Amino acid sequence: MNENKKRLIARIAVDRGDRFEILTRFEDEVIHSERIDREEAKAASLMPRYPAAVWFERKIMDDFGIRFEGAFDTRPLLHHERWPEGVHPMRRDFDRDMVLEEALFRPYRYAVVDGEGVFEVAVGPIHAGIIEPGHFHFSQAGEEMLHQEVRHFYKYRGIEKSCEDKSLLEVAPIVARISGNESVAAQIALARIAEQASDTQTPTPQRARQALLLELERIIHHWTDLGFIPNDAGFAAALAYASARAEEARRLMAALTGHRFGFDAIFDEAGTWDKAAITAWIEQNLEAIEWFESWITDIPSLWDRMDTTGILKRAEALRYGCVGVMARASGLERDVRMSDPFYTERGFAAALEESGDVAARFKIRIAEIKASLELMRRFAEEAEAEPYRIAEPRDGAYDAFVESSLGELYLYVELEAGKITRLFFRDPSFVNWQALPTLMPGNIIADFPLINKSCDLSYAGNDL
Repeated sequence: MNENKKRLIARIAVDRGDRFEILTRFEDEVIHSERIDREEAKAASLMPRYPAAVWFERKIMDDFGIRFEGAFDTRPLLHHERWPEGVHPMRRDFDRDMVLEEALFRPYRYAVVDGEGVFEVAVGPIHAGIIEPGHFHFSQAGEEMLHQEVRHFYKYRGIEKSCEDKSLLEVAPIVARISGNESVAAQIALARIAEQASDTQTPTPQRARQALLLELERIIHHWTDLGFIPNDAGFAAALAYASARAEEARRLMAALTGHRFGFDAIFDEAGTWDKAAITAWIEQNLEAIEWFESWITDIPSLWDRMDTTGILKRAEALRYGCVGVMARASGLERDVRMSDPFYTERGFAAALEESGDVAARFKIRIAEIKASLELMRRFAEEAEAEPYRIAEPRDGAYDAFVESSLGELYLYVELEAGKITRLFFRDPSFVNWQALPTLMPGNIIADFPLINKSCDLSYAGNDL
């Protein structure tokens, strides 16, 4: 894999009325635009060169009815077996109040692995636990996983459509609730969009408050994963300890923002800003993560399960454009904070591992909790809880990147007469889910929950 090859960030379709337009965003580049004839709705596929384009283009096919020439996968992505043919909900002429009639059942074509003794295992979309719907289709030779296929989008919520014809402030509660893992991160992305659209900058005290809450959100979800990963390897004591730390962090989030998930934390500040409480919690957590690392490192049976399990090779991470912990555990320094002086001037450096296995992703989370706590200490000295105000926006197209707890989050917004005509949200999991099957071959199916949890991929952020 050529490491100098441009990384695909997003592929977005827009209905211009008389035509369609496809916007392709690569890393460190302006958006490339393709005009698409409405009657001959087709475009050249990027799938052969960019594996991460597969879901983007299949989503566009479902949303807009645009066909991609040269595509090797033209199966529905969002539309399941009874979705009516010819109905494309992101077109302008789609009536959002219409009631769709179920179509005849059309079976989905999963990839088939041939061979003597090969059998298939279907897991989900309904799971034995409190978990969102997702389907995992395995081809097995005994216990060994030969192939896995991921199928999601069981709860298509129409979020992009529902944001149309609303102002930035009006969509803020929607954006905040796309995914509980990344509520603060998504709100900050919208705030960056608002800044660009009004040519303003957030004052340092407010920026520090936003950054502190973002790091607190990261710590909450890293602690959660540090409990559930060992739990899936049979070590429940780690889950008990880490869950208690995550709960303490959630209570701090609730005190600071008015909600345990930080809903409306940026645009409607309802909490009480208590610097003394923040500082005390930081010190307690620094002690907690040091103790946890010392304790967990000395359990050989746990590391025997995590070492060399579910390896994401660096080349595969590059091919799929992986982000977040998945990328950094495979040696790729992909972290939005590394390109932001607000972080680097305060001493931030990305944590990296090379082995790309469950153990590496586990270690990254420990290191990132430590780094986030040190950042919070600095931000607490600068932050003030002043209300955030959105200035009058200018019409145009804007995009923003934020490093959420799951990785690089991307938001694209078009404004016309102060209202949103197109909002596109790309969760980090949208690209990382596509790489997940590459981690399975050579592992046994009993390790799938462990591998999957170590990647901490979102269903809600993915299934818009």
